[in-house]
Amino acid sequence: MPKKKVPLPGSSRTPLVEASVANPVESNETVSVSVVLRARSQTAAPETYAYSGLSAANHQRREEYGIAHGAAPSSIQTLKEFAHEYGLVVAESSPHRRTVVLSGTAENMERAFETKLSYYDSPHGRYRGRTGDIMIPEELQSEVVAVLGLDNRPAAKPHVRIHASQPPGALTPPQVAKLYNFPAGVTGAGQTIGIIELGGGYRTADLTTYFKSLGIPSPAVTSVAVDGGINKPAVDKNADGEVMLDIEVAAGVAPGARIVVYFAPNTDQGFHDAITTAVHDTANAPSVISISWGGPEDSWTQQAAAAMLQAVTDAAAVGVTVTAAAGDDGATDGETDGKLHVDLPACLPPVLGCGGTRLNTANGAFVSEVVWNELANGEGATGGGVSKIFPIPSYQSNAGVPHQPETNFAGRGVPDVAGDADPVTGYAVRVDGKNMVIGGTSAVAPLWAGLIALINQQLGRPVGFLNPAIYQIGSSVFRDIKSGNNGHYNAGAHWDACTGLGSPNGTALVSALAGHTKTAATV
Repeated sequence: MPKKKVPLPGSSRTPLVEASVANPVESNETVSVSVVLRARSQTAAPETYAYSGLSAANHQRREEYGIAHGAAPSSIQTLKEFAHEYGLVVAESSPHRRTVVLSGTAENMERAFETKLSYYDSPHGRYRGRTGDIMIPEELQSEVVAVLGLDNRPAAKPHVRIHASQPPGALTPPQVAKLYNFPAGVTGAGQTIGIIELGGGYRTADLTTYFKSLGIPSPAVTSVAVDGGINKPAVDKNADGEVMLDIEVAAGVAPGARIVVYFAPNTDQGFHDAITTAVHDTANAPSVISISWGGPEDSWTQQAAAAMLQAVTDAAAVGVTVTAAAGDDGATDGETDGKLHVDLPACLPPVLGCGGTRLNTANGAFVSEVVWNELANGEGATGGGVSKIFPIPSYQSNAGVPHQPETNFAGRGVPDVAGDADPVTGYAVRVDGKNMVIGGTSAVAPLWAGLIALINQQLGRPVGFLNPAIYQIGSSVFRDIKSGNNGHYNAGAHWDACTGLGSPNGTALVSALAGHTKTAATV
């Protein structure tokens, strides 16, 4: 007798705007999905694991956390039985990541989850999609967070802006680090920076040439394949630009750190699985993860957003800082509906959201810094705003975050911090054998990731979830950006929805965090 099925909450899908059904999916086509399960025991709020300065004692070891808060064996067994019933194969099972990958024919997937798969043509290209809810067995209702991968539309885009020429204001990553007073005498040695990529690739020869030109040893870069994603350069210029920018900026400011690039397909499944793979990677053990891809928070299904939140909460628990670009299309995040949007994953409360500035210099010296906004000439602007989905976290309760203007929701404010992003004052990098200048908040996420690696080395421990500490420390360790706007929100004193708390004074931030240690210890 067939078991009763119920809708998976938050799983409803609609086609992309202007998408039309091209043809049904062939019944024998192989489809892979990631079933994300709940933790076997309740996980604490991310603030529980926030940097306090006392020690790393509030962080948990990856292995121990995975055992205590991974998926329950009984849940995995029930899911395996369900898969067997419908002719699906368990391709991978990771209790620590709470993820079980099921593989099978499209026909069996449709029967198992009571959905119809079709190919759609859209302005963003062809994708396999579905509509309506995913149905799951009633006995799994309390265990399943998300089923990702039935719909493989692009989940994100790289937040990168390639300048058409070589502007005179371009800077190398070490020059940017110097302008932001990054701590001297440390290189990030002993740290590993994880970088999430959803396309593109890097060429070792380009990295060797680039770092030789900077007079810096070429970094140790390795890649990890997730869900079939691989290092594949020279396919997409923007994606290659993203990958090379991320590596060259992060390693340019923290040349002693190891770089591990996690390549995954550009789907909600691939994005989620790349993050959880990096967070729970005991072999490479990144202490900071940089993400320069994203999409409007309301383009995600509720189930996928919940899975992403669970993934970055795990990062906080095991002492991993996650930095994410706030977007390059101003306050709309590139949507054309005339409404305000923030970018995910930057809007997830355990993530350090990174906004963008224009860093003006003369003869290598600082002149001024304003909000990045080149919307008038088509070169983008920093993302930022207020979430419509995630409530304001406690660490922002006194930051002056306004309610979301369209819904009056008291939401998470984005970004938290900022850095140089304007392509006019962008980063001189090397991509696919060519020297070019790239901007975008894509550069700010690896810039901050590199800074975190330096801080971790200097303090002798990972700072992990840093947001509560920096909001408590306040503007003394930032250059408060008070001029400019991102198309809706204006810059102003202290936190704002363009540049957050501001751009960093790296040495002052290290000192303040060390002082934060003494304060916490005294308390």
